[in-house]
This record gives sequence, C-alpha cells and structure tokens, in this order.
Amino acid sequence: MLKDFAKLETFLVVVKEKSFSKASAKLGISQPAVTQQMKAIEEYLDSPIVERKKNGIKLTKEGEDFYRIVNKLSKAIENAEKDVFKIINKEFTFKIGATFTIGHYIIPRHVEYIKDLIKNNVYISIDKTQRIIDLLEDKKIDIALIDIPLHQEGITTREWIEDELVIFSNQQIPNLIEKEDLYKFNWICRDEGSPTRQIITEAFEEIDVDCSSFNVKGIVDNSTLAKETISHCIFKNRPTVSIISRSAILKELKEGTLYEGRLKDIQLKRKLYIAYHRERRKDVFLEKVAKFLLDLNIDHSLNH
Repeated sequence: MLKDFAKLETFLVVVKEKSFSKASAKLGISQPAVTQQMKAIEEYLDSPIVERKKNGIKLTKEGEDFYRIVNKLSKAIENAEKDVFKIINKEFTFKIGATFTIGHYIIPRHVEYIKDLIKNNVYISIDKTQRIIDLLEDKKIDIALIDIPLHQEGITTREWIEDELVIFSNQQIPNLIEKEDLYKFNWICRDEGSPTRQIITEAFEEIDVDCSSFNVKGIVDNSTLAKETISHCIFKNRPTVSIISRSAILKELKEGTLYEGRLKDIQLKRKLYIAYHRERRKDVFLEKVAKFLLDLNIDHSLNH
C-alpha cells in the first residue's frame, strides 16, 4: 500500500479538504474514484479511517495514526525529489501545449519568466483543443492549457482564468448589441467542432437567437484565422463580425483598427484550464510552472 502513492495522495487531499467531493475537484478525478481509493485503504488496514459528518469528514483513531505516517512519507518523497534534481542539474525542454487563443495571445508574454523560473528551455505547441489533449494523453507535452475541462482518470484539471468573448469587426459596431442586431451583420463563424462554437451556440439559444438565419460569409477553425479574416474583410455594405477572446484583439482595440461589442442580454465568458498527468504532480518543474500560471492575474484591459 505504501508504494501506491496515488491512493495515499487521495487520502491526504480528503483529509485536507475534509470532503470527498472537494477532494475530487482538487485532484481532477471522479468522486466514485475517490471513494473507491479510500475504501481500498480501509480494506488494507482492516479498519475504518474516516467518519462522514454533516460538516465534512472526521478521522478515526486509526485514520489519525495513518495520516501521520503518510504525511511524513509525502514530505520525505518531496524533499528527496528536490535533492535529486539538484544533483542531476537536469537540462531539458519543458513542453507546453496550448489552444490557439492561449498559445498566440496569452502565454507568449510569460514564456521568458517561465524559462528563468525553471532554468530550462520552454517550447509551446499550438493546435486545436483535441490535438492538445491527444498530445497530453500521449505524454508528448508536460502541461496543457485548454478551453474545456478534462474528466479522465490519471489527469488533473484545474480551473485557470476566466476569458471573455466579444463580438468584433473592422467597422464600427454598437458597444451594446441587441439580439435583433445580430441578424443585420455578415458573419464569419467558427467551425462546428470548436468548443468556442459550442459556447456561442448555447448562449444564443438561451436568448432565442437562431444562428441558422445569419448571413454567413465564411467559416474558420481557429481564433487567429477569425481575427485575420475580419481584419482584412472587404464587405462594406454592412459590418462583418465574428466572436473571439478579447485577449486576442487588445492591441487592435487600443489602436482603433478593430471594434468590439457585447450582447445586451448575456455575457459570453468561459473558463480556461490547466491539465497535466496526475502522476507528475510532485515534479518540481511542473509544480513551479503550474503554480506560476495559477497565480497569474491576466489583464484583459486596454491599458495592459
């Protein structure tokens, strides 16, 4: 049992969070998986280790004894790993996988700091969401920065930052857009497989907007292409618009080459996520990069 640190780590997080559900969210695994791992420990010890209470969980006497042992083991492993890395002075390239918006417009400004933080090179692979997930699953990248949460055994997913989506054009559009105005624009839409398209479709359905009635001039499969298409749009009879992360067009908004508008009845916001293999949670380099990213205060204002 003491060699199966995945179960021991689950136990430590349950104790810290005082809740199976909170531990599930923290670890990025399902609550039944947490329950199953806790049950396996109890079967191994042949004793109950936690009692469920209305305000959380409480350790039994056996649970308290086991916690002291596991906590010592966790600290010993962490310190030993840090010492090993000091000896090795490992040189490698830390690989980050990111979706188009994150890879082109959010993470680049922080790459030099990450390099200095881990004293090693950093490589960024930018692609569609599913491709980045595939790279993470195949262990071809160290960490994934994506626009959907992953619910997969062995992978930890953590909420990162909130990202605002806006309607934008290379012509002046209202700052506050009525839903009736949406039918008056030409549209450059995202492809149907895009998570961004799903968010937009759900938001429009919520305010009874029928996207199939839009005057669609083109379909693109990433934010960079959407931005370039709108920037060079030549339809002058009426504004041609698309929807994009505001972080992708901050420079153009400040320069006055692109214009933004927001829906009157609904906010278009989404969460961005950090994902990595759970088995590498104690990796010194991964731990430093993840902590740095989670502590970031991303500025989406024009004054950035």
